[in-house]
Amino acid sequence: MSQITFALAKGRLGKKTMEILEKMNIRAVDMTDDSRKLVFYSEDKKYRFFLSKPSDVPTYVEHGVADIGIVGKDTILEENRDIYECLDLNIGKCRMCVCAYPEKRDLILNNESIRIATKYPNIALKHFRGKNKKVEIIKLNGSVELGPIIGLADAIVDIVESGKTLAENGLVVINDVVSDISARVIVNKASMKLKHQDIGKIIEEMERLI
Repeated sequence: MSQITFALAKGRLGKKTMEILEKMNIRAVDMTDDSRKLVFYSEDKKYRFFLSKPSDVPTYVEHGVADIGIVGKDTILEENRDIYECLDLNIGKCRMCVCAYPEKRDLILNNESIRIATKYPNIALKHFRGKNKKVEIIKLNGSVELGPIIGLADAIVDIVESGKTLAENGLVVINDVVSDISARVIVNKASMKLKHQDIGKIIEEMERLI
């Protein structure tokens, strides 16, 4: 068996991914919450794991330094890399939505030109262009809810889980779900050809567990 390298997103999703892998008897030695290491191996060295920012996972997979990556659908859509998306793990479920103040609903739905604040400029631009709307996309890295509050934008495109943050700031979901989001398994195209049997077994076992 060739060594299989996994690119994992740091944080909660990475932990959930390792829980799934451990059920498959794939374990990383010394991967603990207080470890500062970024690269880990299984005891038999058949598997290598490294942790990265979620937005970098598709990049590592596309360039072949990772055979398999696990990351949210939002990141896959935003990064738009040349990879295979092989499996929905059905974890980390949420929605990407258009949100605004209730009084802005008609403007968002009917006006041809609007300003959108978002962490996901590529997704937002594609969504509104598909509706033949002219949009000014304002990329924010922090709390995008601030955009409408301080008058920077008419609306936001963002991940919605419980909706609590929106409610606390007086925002609502406009009847526009951009995409359903969950964690997905992505695979490097060359790896799928060269390591098809090993990768296929991993994906089949993951599918059996979810």
